[in-house]
Amino acid sequence: MNNKQDYFLTLSFERGTLLLQTANDTQPPLDNVFKGIPISYDQRVLKWRCDAIHYPALREQAFRLGFQLNDTVAEWEDVEWLKLSLPKLRNEQKDAIKGWMEAKRGVIVMPTGTGKTEVALAIMRELGVSTLVVSPVRDLMYQWQRRILRGLGYDAGIIGDNTFNVRPVSVTTYHSACIHMETLGAKFKLIIFDECHHLPGKLRREAALMSAAPFRMGLTATPERSDGLQADLEHLIGPVVFDIPISAVRGDVLADYDIFRIPVYLTPDEQEHYNTSARRIREYMKKRKEDDASLDWKDVMAETGRDPEARAAQQAFYFMKSIQDRAFEKFRVLEDIFRLHIGSPVIIFTGSNVMARDISRRFLIPCLLNHCGKKERLDILDGLRDGIYPALVANQVLDEGVDLPEAKVAVVVGGQASTRQAKQRLGRILRKSGNKRGILYEIVCEATGEVDRSRQRRRSDAYKGTRHRKI
Repeated sequence: MNNKQDYFLTLSFERGTLLLQTANDTQPPLDNVFKGIPISYDQRVLKWRCDAIHYPALREQAFRLGFQLNDTVAEWEDVEWLKLSLPKLRNEQKDAIKGWMEAKRGVIVMPTGTGKTEVALAIMRELGVSTLVVSPVRDLMYQWQRRILRGLGYDAGIIGDNTFNVRPVSVTTYHSACIHMETLGAKFKLIIFDECHHLPGKLRREAALMSAAPFRMGLTATPERSDGLQADLEHLIGPVVFDIPISAVRGDVLADYDIFRIPVYLTPDEQEHYNTSARRIREYMKKRKEDDASLDWKDVMAETGRDPEARAAQQAFYFMKSIQDRAFEKFRVLEDIFRLHIGSPVIIFTGSNVMARDISRRFLIPCLLNHCGKKERLDILDGLRDGIYPALVANQVLDEGVDLPEAKVAVVVGGQASTRQAKQRLGRILRKSGNKRGILYEIVCEATGEVDRSRQRRRSDAYKGTRHRKI
């Protein structure tokens, strides 16, 4: 570009995007000027447009190219904290902060219980800028609000759960962020994505794309995803700037622990029904593959709405899963575990809401599911902490993030094959409390699909040294 001083650029924010307008038609097309930024011309408004996430890179290139910039995007402001009541940071937390502060963007990977929230609060204290914290569920949203109030003396705004109270420091959920970021994207200089492995999903990523925030932080214990989309976190947030495995803090920052795998077997009646359903599925798939050798189970699931035979195969699959998930022997072993740990709070993780309710009714313990209200959840967690409830059972709602009362015993009676979920559930019992060891029991139904899922879960380094035990 020649005569750089003659080039003018107006930059504004509109509905999660940046609008770029040149002063006259003699200036070169912007998609040829800005390298590496996907800019397109919008004929509707006769301006250039790109996603708001490119705001920092676009400004940097514009100044380097010599544009005279009229920038009306940033609406953020400085924040003063009314009080500071943060714990003393440990060395690994200081290293995480140092790694992130170098570029003020990136993902921090730390095991559950090692203080990711304290790291984020310390960075918020240091920067003192408009901040939006995005969490996966409402419980975590309110938990962040309480932690910000307690640590920084700031009553953060709530965006979500039928509330729209936007303040310079606010908390929200991924769902609400996707809905409102088109109007909020220019209001926050720092955006924090808690449990950021959720972000690369097709819808949730919009929360990052529509934000102009130059400072971006991701927090997670397990960035891996089964679809491999964790690679997109570098674009949406930044590269991994700190990563510490469980083995580096086991027995020091986190409690030491033991993992026991307990095999159980179906009753003869359960096994007969399981084998019948499995045979039905095999025969159906064999028949279909004669016509289409590339057919897989996903193709069958896509046909269930129009093909009665595919629907029957689907129902047989769900019946098989129900049998292994709710095997009679699991209840007997669970009863023995309760006897072994009388007086110690126990958390039971299931693979379905139905199994969670079955255990709740069988042992008269509270059941915590995603649709439980805020008051009910707090009552259950407070009851576990105060010893009113000896145990609680949950499906997925406790897998990540939510602060739990001290518990050193957990039982997995069902779940996904994901190593991420396995680490998260293990992390629920690893908060340091003197020299108490955590104990995780994994009850696995032999000769069923649970065996393969258990093997995949135990590929995590955190599951090394798992011992087999019968009860």
